[in-house]
Amino acid sequence: MATRVRKAIFPVGGLGTRFLPATKAMPKEMLPIVDRPLIQYAVDEAREAGIEEFIFVTGRGKAAIEDHFDHSFELEQTLEARGKSDELAALRAWLPKPGQIAYVRQQEPMGLGHAVWCARHLIGDEPFAVLLADDLILADTPCLKQMMTVFDDQGGNVVAAMEVPHEHTSRYGIIETGGAEGEVHAVKGLVEKPAPDDAPSNLAVVGRYILMPEVFGELERQDIGAGGEIQLTDAMARLIGRQPFHGQVFEGQRFDCGDKLGFLEANFAFALEREDLGPALRQVLAAYGV
Repeated sequence: MATRVRKAIFPVGGLGTRFLPATKAMPKEMLPIVDRPLIQYAVDEAREAGIEEFIFVTGRGKAAIEDHFDHSFELEQTLEARGKSDELAALRAWLPKPGQIAYVRQQEPMGLGHAVWCARHLIGDEPFAVLLADDLILADTPCLKQMMTVFDDQGGNVVAAMEVPHEHTSRYGIIETGGAEGEVHAVKGLVEKPAPDDAPSNLAVVGRYILMPEVFGELERQDIGAGGEIQLTDAMARLIGRQPFHGQVFEGQRFDCGDKLGFLEANFAFALEREDLGPALRQVLAAYGV
């Protein structure tokens, strides 16, 4: 078994119904945060953490994602003919190399656990990462890179964690902690979307995971969990006690871009961080009394 995390899974088969009609003909993962689509932020984060192979678990109507991560010869020729060398260089700089990207169809919307299971043959017997593009994280050190440090030190499974209001536990997988060393919690248990009265803590798992390949054996059971779906949390929970399992409370701000308000907030936050947009945007917001 490889000891380094080289591969990442991006589950992108969802319908994006909360953003209709914008997502009727465009994948929700292609919605832009300032000038980059959500999925590109996730891929860039993975690449900065050392990921070399990018596996997209898609569904119908996701061809725009495949096109985005490929050359657009007409556009490149037009930019070159117009002398836009900086734009052309920027366009080519973030493209993965040939052979680094693979696509697999989920075919049925049966949950996150099922989406991850669909990529099992492309992962093989290696540790791997999972990134959910809806969970966009603004951080000085990319969230997955922070988690890689924990993986290198501790081995086993690592999930990104954050504190949430106690009344919101029913929206997340919740960690039962077995003690902490700094911001790294030993995971004693995982519960998918518990009611506040039943939640073991308010420490929630968000959309970044480093997992050992044994999770595929648990997903193979195809057990139906919360929401009538095959839950990744349930499969991970059965690995606790068999392998090291830690939750990393990451440094940074997470935005739920599957939610309209979270999506809008992310656009403001990322724009304000940019030298070319931040000062002017602050003036615009001031004009509105913000």
